[in-house]
Amino acid sequence: MLLDKPAEEVVPLPDFRNFGVILRILLLVHLGMLAYVLLGLASWEEWPLRLGEAAMWVVPPLLSLLLLLALLMPWLHRLSYRSGVLLVSALAMLMVLVQRKLLFSVLQPVTALLPALLFTMMLVVSLMLYLRLRWKSLSPRLTEARLAALQARIRPHFFFNSLNAVLSLIRSEPRRAEQVLEDLADLFRVVMVDKQQLSTVECELVVARRYLNIEAVRLGDRLKVEWDITQAALSAVLPPLLLQPLLENAIYYGVEPILNPGPVQISIAVKDKHIHLGIRNSLPPAGTVSQHRGNGMALENIRQRLLLHFDAEANLSTYANNDYYQVHIVLPYREIPHGNATAPFSC
Repeated sequence: MLLDKPAEEVVPLPDFRNFGVILRILLLVHLGMLAYVLLGLASWEEWPLRLGEAAMWVVPPLLSLLLLLALLMPWLHRLSYRSGVLLVSALAMLMVLVQRKLLFSVLQPVTALLPALLFTMMLVVSLMLYLRLRWKSLSPRLTEARLAALQARIRPHFFFNSLNAVLSLIRSEPRRAEQVLEDLADLFRVVMVDKQQLSTVECELVVARRYLNIEAVRLGDRLKVEWDITQAALSAVLPPLLLQPLLENAIYYGVEPILNPGPVQISIAVKDKHIHLGIRNSLPPAGTVSQHRGNGMALENIRQRLLLHFDAEANLSTYANNDYYQVHIVLPYREIPHGNATAPFSC
């Protein structure tokens, strides 16, 4: 029997709209420019002048190129990696050529044009190679983060408590018991699938509501949820299974240990082209001994996945006082075609 040939790994082009990618490119180019100036100095007194001259030739075409690549990013994503590298190199050399044509008659002899273009091409290829190697080094970490997310996603106590709740309903409310079992099966089916694609706010809300329906069976009136979701946020991109573990933490630490807990508040809004996601839950009164101790595993896993998906553009922060605990996540607003998002149920 012939073994199937493994699918070739598709290496994406860098996202030139990502703040982390832009920052790394600017930093590496400026470090290279500084090294070039320092190595070519005849005396240390010349370095401010030489550095200013180098910046005059490097910074304008670099910023123009980054702006152009950001504008062309939707179209660049359709190209293969090799074609994308060739196009980026060609655009970089075009930026340098335009600048030299505008200024060479005053400051630059024509003989320096060809070396400048060749150096630009080598620099672009080197930067693209660095970003590719970085992406490859992060791919195993993303897989590990997904695995850790699957292993830590649903606590055993939730599973057993849900089964006990179903057993208590079988005779008195068989239809409701059946619904809880369906929700539980659907939730575990979503959890056990290692998704390679991003999800949307709308799909994550479907998963969250299934989870809350199950918890409501055993917690009853103690579980109160307040939703504040703006319509504009529903199609925004989220890493899959982001909302459910945050809600599980809120219930485990903010509802179960308290006799009269406050509501779990969930807010998702769009502001300044960013998604702001917040979850707030009550805390046990000061001095109360709680058996529920957090280890931060879920939050750390979410931080990792945000970093790997959105780099420096996403942020997770927490705030706690005597009354409540709040998680606040900010990530860039992006949309993906409806058919490309994960679809856990009917979203």
